[in-house]
Amino acid sequence: MQITINLPDEIASTIQEKWDNFPRKVVECLAIEAYRQGVITSAQVGRLLNLSSRYEVDSFLKQAGAYLHYDEADFEQDLITMEKIMTQGNPEL
Repeated sequence: MQITINLPDEIASTIQEKWDNFPRKVVECLAIEAYRQGVITSAQVGRLLNLSSRYEVDSFLKQAGAYLHYDEADFEQDLITMEKIMTQGNPEL
């Protein structure tokens, strides 16, 4: 999909002076906000921005302040899983 954005010339000029690659920056901003709102996954961020590894995606999102979605319910589920592993004596640990 190709999207066209209409901006007043003075605003476009000001932005282009500050951002070297304005079109790339627009796509990055879109990716960050979509990730923050849970619209796309980190894997989709990587594909959208053509990042070659998960580590690049994680670094990009961290620099943008868009951290992994991990809430109290996730933490509690991890605790339950850990407890099961500990009581079952997983030989792989």
